[in-house]
Amino acid sequence: MNSLSGSGPMQLWLWLSLALLLGINGAVSKLQDSQTYIIHMDHSHKPTTFESHESWHLSALESLSTFSGEAQDMMLYSYSHAINGFSARLTPSQLSELEKSPAHLATYPDSYGKLFTTRSPNFLGLNGKSGIWPTSSFGEGVIIGLIDTGVRPESESFSDKGMSSPPKRWKGKCETGPGFGPSACNKKLIGARFFGKSLEHVGANISAQERTTPRDFKGHGTHTSSTAAGNHVLGASHFGYAKGTARGIAPRAWLAMYKVTLLGPSAASDVIAAMDQAIADGVDVLSLSLGFEQEPYFKDVIAIASLSAIQKGIVVVCAAGNAGLNRSTIYNAAPWIITVGASTLDRTFIAKLTLGNGLVFEGTSYFPESAYVSDKALYFGKDNANKANCQTSALATNETAGKVVFCDSTQNDIVSQMEELKRVKAYAGVFMTDTIMLDPEDYAFPGLILSTSSGTIVRDYITGEVNAKVRSIRFGFTSLKRKPTPQVADFSLRGPNPITPSILKPDIVAPGVDVLAAVTDSTFIKVAGYNLVTDYALLSGTSMAAPHIAGVAALLKAVYPEWSPSAIRSAIMTTAYTIDNNGSILIDQFTGLPATPLEFGAGHVSPNKAMDPGLIYDTNSQNYIDFLCGLDYSEKQMRAVLRRSKWKCSKKSTDLNYPSFIAIFSNTSSSPLIKTFSRVVTNVGADASIYQLSLEIPSTMKVSVEPNILEFSKKYQKQAFVVRVEISKEAPTAYGFLRWTDQVVQEEDTELLSAEVHACEEGLRKAAREVKL
Repeated sequence: MNSLSGSGPMQLWLWLSLALLLGINGAVSKLQDSQTYIIHMDHSHKPTTFESHESWHLSALESLSTFSGEAQDMMLYSYSHAINGFSARLTPSQLSELEKSPAHLATYPDSYGKLFTTRSPNFLGLNGKSGIWPTSSFGEGVIIGLIDTGVRPESESFSDKGMSSPPKRWKGKCETGPGFGPSACNKKLIGARFFGKSLEHVGANISAQERTTPRDFKGHGTHTSSTAAGNHVLGASHFGYAKGTARGIAPRAWLAMYKVTLLGPSAASDVIAAMDQAIADGVDVLSLSLGFEQEPYFKDVIAIASLSAIQKGIVVVCAAGNAGLNRSTIYNAAPWIITVGASTLDRTFIAKLTLGNGLVFEGTSYFPESAYVSDKALYFGKDNANKANCQTSALATNETAGKVVFCDSTQNDIVSQMEELKRVKAYAGVFMTDTIMLDPEDYAFPGLILSTSSGTIVRDYITGEVNAKVRSIRFGFTSLKRKPTPQVADFSLRGPNPITPSILKPDIVAPGVDVLAAVTDSTFIKVAGYNLVTDYALLSGTSMAAPHIAGVAALLKAVYPEWSPSAIRSAIMTTAYTIDNNGSILIDQFTGLPATPLEFGAGHVSPNKAMDPGLIYDTNSQNYIDFLCGLDYSEKQMRAVLRRSKWKCSKKSTDLNYPSFIAIFSNTSSSPLIKTFSRVVTNVGADASIYQLSLEIPSTMKVSVEPNILEFSKKYQKQAFVVRVEISKEAPTAYGFLRWTDQVVQEEDTELLSAEVHACEEGLRKAAREVKL
């Protein structure tokens, strides 16, 4: 078994949970005369006459004195990878007989754990009894289109159970191809098309099967589409982690997939063609988890196509991009697009380490087997720095084989440390760092990562104990209610907007770290030479965050079909929150410091509150034309972005009616650092409403608003106000909040005020490097 083998009898035990769901209460079937057990066998006892471990295991069941029927019916699984053994339904007498065998190592009754949801819907406050889910009928009547890598139609997430037939207005269709027959679409997946002509014509090395079918061979499109609107799927998990009910944010919305990204990159012409077709087909919401190099809007294919979409009433949601840290690198930042950054969930995946002295530690692990390490020697190369740090080629097999190895360094690449432990036939590993930069697919070796505070205690135990041991390591745990949460994901790209810094981007953050959703059935990870496959996987990226917002937009569209795309964006932004579950401002995961609007935009999405924003900041096509006129584009450039030959600039201003404010100044200016904004809000609350202004600003910022009270006598009435922002040159970045509170129902409508001082405004326009979203 390669690195999972020890020098003695194998003692890496699998825990298996086979809860039988009997209705929504999660009750477990309890048969009177038999129970499921996991039987761990010593593989050294396997007679050579058996060709496989499975045949040996079946023979063990058939040899029972009370055996009757077929052994295949009794045995649930035969294990020959991480352990040797099997699980089976056994009576007490059968179990007793098996335990008398010299090949028997251990028995564990099957455990039945409480099922947890795949989390992001619950984390967002969505529930079936109150709020936006039942009010919107779970998104029923709305069509979400995705521009992505295709879809795996047989996934349970795309079951049409409970779905109504597509509306007559729908003009899309289901294109067929290899692995995607006429029956692939249904009342959930109502459209699927593929666009790959550009890559085909430039001679890209893509098979005919891949480029002539809507089928997903990568998993990305399947994941994003099931996140946005997947149907309910019980018992979904990532190799046992995050086990629960998988469902999209708008589970009753219809889905349409437009495949543009094949096994390699996507071509701009293919993306435009897909977006063009989606508009013609009649989607209501369009979600894109991809992007191109940031260009002026007249060169930005997604910006151009998105402007056309919003003019048809289609909400366009795009991922902000990954590989964050640097300022002004954000993608898809056109003001008519909802640009989405990524945040964390309150969920962690752990293994539990128990030392020989009884101390118990929890560490991060995604090792994809419910393995159990027991009674193993704990090795630490304390007398050699390279060995202590598990440096490549430093360890010796005769010292580490069959042992749990502790790796001391917080600086080393943990993946490289895992490879070193595999090479020297270590049984498992304990690693130490406060900055984890691994993805779930990197955990191909049994081990856990401890914080430096916990790791230091373990190291002290090893150095002070002659026969240091690991009593146990157990994998496969999911822990909830982590604090502080949410945080801005370390990879999420940051503002200011590199094209027009006066538009604050990202607009919003949503769950994008360890999101569980459907994937293709290809190999996810290789462990000990074996390919492991899963139907649901944990993936991270702003790609995962964007479909959350697409789903929320669909819910809002179902409640308010008359709302414009900018009204929906406004409701999402002005009801967002910026305080975590510790009562503090959202944290930047990378720095560990408080984040700013340049990381989290308006804040973290709050779907239920978005249903009742009170006031909205609406924007129409002419407003966007005036905005583009304010950028001093040439006639040719205007034609390119507007896709028309005639237009009228009623005014030249880049001060859009946007639900956030950002002022950027040069610190070389001798004039006062003052900026004025004009806004118009529409009352979507009660007919008679009075909104009182409140400000939350730092001492380095002065803000005045006229008027400071807004009175409405009817719904959809509009009122204007002016904001004047002044900032001190000593404060390079300052931000605050402007809130309008309904004095009758105490509803709040919150807008961000952000101001920055830079040595050179032109420095904000750095070219964004190419990034995979």
